[in-house]
Amino acid sequence: MDNASHSSEKARDPQIFEDIDGITAAVASGEIPEALVVAEGEERTTWFVWLLVACASISGLLFGYDTGVISGALVTIGGDLGPAELSSGQKELITSATTLGALLGGLAAGVLSDVLGRRPVLGIADIIFIGGAIGQAVCHTVWSMIGCRFLIGIGVGVAACVAPLYIQELSPTRLRGRMVVVNVVMITGGQVVAYGIDAAFENLHGGWRWMVGLGAVPAAAQALFLVFLPESPRIMIRRDNFEAARETMTKIYAYATPEQVELKVRTLAAAVKLSVEITNSTTFLQRLRLILTDPINRRALIVGCGMQAFQQLCGFNTLMYYSATLFKEIGFDQPTAVGLIVSGTNFIFTLIALKYIDIIGRRKIMIWSAPGMIIGLVLASVAFHFLTKKTGGQLVDGTQYSTTWSAIVLVAMIFYVASYATGLGNVPWQQGELFGLEVRGIGTSLATTTNWAGNLLIGATYLSLMDRITPAGAFGFYAGLCLLGWLFCLCCFPETAGLSLEEVRLIFRDGFGIKESERLRRERRALRAKEKAERESASEKA
Repeated sequence: MDNASHSSEKARDPQIFEDIDGITAAVASGEIPEALVVAEGEERTTWFVWLLVACASISGLLFGYDTGVISGALVTIGGDLGPAELSSGQKELITSATTLGALLGGLAAGVLSDVLGRRPVLGIADIIFIGGAIGQAVCHTVWSMIGCRFLIGIGVGVAACVAPLYIQELSPTRLRGRMVVVNVVMITGGQVVAYGIDAAFENLHGGWRWMVGLGAVPAAAQALFLVFLPESPRIMIRRDNFEAARETMTKIYAYATPEQVELKVRTLAAAVKLSVEITNSTTFLQRLRLILTDPINRRALIVGCGMQAFQQLCGFNTLMYYSATLFKEIGFDQPTAVGLIVSGTNFIFTLIALKYIDIIGRRKIMIWSAPGMIIGLVLASVAFHFLTKKTGGQLVDGTQYSTTWSAIVLVAMIFYVASYATGLGNVPWQQGELFGLEVRGIGTSLATTTNWAGNLLIGATYLSLMDRITPAGAFGFYAGLCLLGWLFCLCCFPETAGLSLEEVRLIFRDGFGIKESERLRRERRALRAKEKAERESASEKA
């Protein structure tokens, strides 16, 4: 931080630095007093917060649309890209190109957003989305399609990393989880829209071009909306723009008293001051080493990357990419419409998570929902075993399979997707709350990269896996990975609901913080109950 601008800002805004050293010391010691992070009406959402989240969540819509639309496009491209019919290898390359691009985009996005800010990076993602969508719509070769899907993937990776981070930093503490789930709702909504568009254009010659090209529309809309959105208050304070940060915090905590908002700003300024000192005194490589060698950061990274790996290795995105192909092979006449049922289930149960993630908590939702995924996958594996007995365990296109077993596969998929959407589809995207501000960009980038690396592995091997170990074996394998992921949640995933972004760091001091997080949450609840009783008592006396 430039000393002159620092002194100038201090002169202009002495309130910010009044007792700031005391607050900074409290933050640095690891014991942030609860009073510093409580604001009246924190559980109530203002129109301002909803507007911010709705605009930022268009990134989620783009994420969902561009990953979901390829399912219908793959079965309708036909010979438009050169070959009379796309081979399994070509389908895997087209699908995997998006994931590879997302891996690289996610790796760079968090760090880039620390330098440029969250909002400009979302704008960059929109430009990439627009270019990729138009490029796909006009391409005429397999390799040009692969290149445009790679470009779209970069946009997806950037949006997937930065949008949840931006939303977390603009949301009230008690509603932070719910606001991030809005982004996931938009992802699943985007997938539903994609399947609807696929169904609408599947019988139109060259309809797949409309499917992929329409992705440019929401990207252009968000690029326009971003002009009117504020930057994250944490980035504002990092840039010494305290007045803008206070103005934004006042709108976020609209029901709090001016004193409470001021206390919020001071606490935030103290945390940012520490992160700026670390940032200014270290290089990027040193901060990367810090997240790997510091026990607190390393545990947070293990949890963040572990949850993202679980989300992808459970095999869910194979349904998003290949559901139309799969349902076509097992005998459904309208595979895209059946895929719409699956994506619709994903959307509906994500709404359930939206309501309960901050009430029930991240950990409990994961522990309760993951067994449902295992049951759904095991049931699908059994159904595929009996379904494909007459074809030697393999799916052979054009074969008349038992409608009963085909229906059981669909039911199993719906049950699996409902369980996934309730927990695993949402919780890993709360990753930004695990890291301190000085390593938050790096941490979220590494976690998002883990997500896309797992996605790439699953997407690139799914069709081959189905051929090698049969569909029954493939879905049984995914069930085993889900079991490992559930055990990881039991042993390593702490509860972060209701804790401020600055408090979450405290829980990793002496382990993975499962008991410590519950202790902090009990203290918070007790403090709120005490404050409520005091307000009611004061009201009665008045």
